[in-house]
Amino acid sequence: MTRLTRRQFMRAAGAAAASAWLVGTGCAPQPSATAKPPAAPPTPTVQPSELAAVRGDDAATTEPPAVLPEPTAQPADLAVARGGDPAAITQAALAALGGINRFVKPGQEVVIKPNICVAYHPPEYAATTNPAVVAALVRLCLGAGAARVRVMDNPFGGTAEAAYAISGIAEAVSAAGGEMEVMSPVKYAEFPIPGGKDITAWKVYRDALETDVLINVPIAKHHSLARLTLGGKNLLGLVATPNQFHRNLGQRIADLASLFRPTLTLVDAVRILTAHGPSGGSLDDVKQTNTVIASPDMVAADAYATTLFGLTGSDISYIQAATDMGLGRMDLSSLKVEEVTL
Repeated sequence: MTRLTRRQFMRAAGAAAASAWLVGTGCAPQPSATAKPPAAPPTPTVQPSELAAVRGDDAATTEPPAVLPEPTAQPADLAVARGGDPAAITQAALAALGGINRFVKPGQEVVIKPNICVAYHPPEYAATTNPAVVAALVRLCLGAGAARVRVMDNPFGGTAEAAYAISGIAEAVSAAGGEMEVMSPVKYAEFPIPGGKDITAWKVYRDALETDVLINVPIAKHHSLARLTLGGKNLLGLVATPNQFHRNLGQRIADLASLFRPTLTLVDAVRILTAHGPSGGSLDDVKQTNTVIASPDMVAADAYATTLFGLTGSDISYIQAATDMGLGRMDLSSLKVEEVTL
């Protein structure tokens, strides 16, 4: 029997579910074909010192270390890597999971979804994903033979171009050989969510849904409504009208997760935002933990990340809802967890 790729499975499942959904509702998807992308403003300059401050070193480089960890023969369910170099601990976490080749095959297309929510602050404020972590993932994917690696988010504060630049991610991704994509309104389309308990269809970014490999890279941070932004919450950057998720937020995020099912989730906890999230603005709210958490099980990665804030998975509504839907495991005692310190 031929094994389907993630893209083939999503397209086949989406087509079958859409057919059934349309028959049952008499509705058809209505993508915003007439909307125009915003004009690009002048690109702000990110100083090398801003990137170095996030990495904890003096060099503004995203090059991987000369000696990389060997992939683990028996992959862990969840990997936690700690150390002062964000790129190195990203690579170490992936090695503990069996290596990037477990997730990315030659010729595949990859979409990386970091949190680039605002254009207000440079990366040391921990409102956006660490650029060195994102760049390390881009390099690893290309090294595994990926045909194309795109990085994208839909900011709620400022334009995408400005947020990409101020976060330091645009510069880091370009240096690593990846592409930054401004998410076009014409690429959103309504898809059915067959397993959804609250929402059964939503307009989402088609390319992120149908890509061969989707890598979810949230930064661990406080959120005024959800308590924490982690992998589940980070998926809201791939939908139209995310503000409409705020009613029954936990279940709606879990419903969305049942549609996207990221190939890999890597939680950036190099620096975490402990208060006044999601946009932050004070370095007093930032705690440096020099940690990344990785798993093919988004629920497990999110559940572990809650412990950095003195919480558990059941304290976060979308983690509990996703667990109840059978989307992953938040019981860390049931997982093979490998912890690495560099």
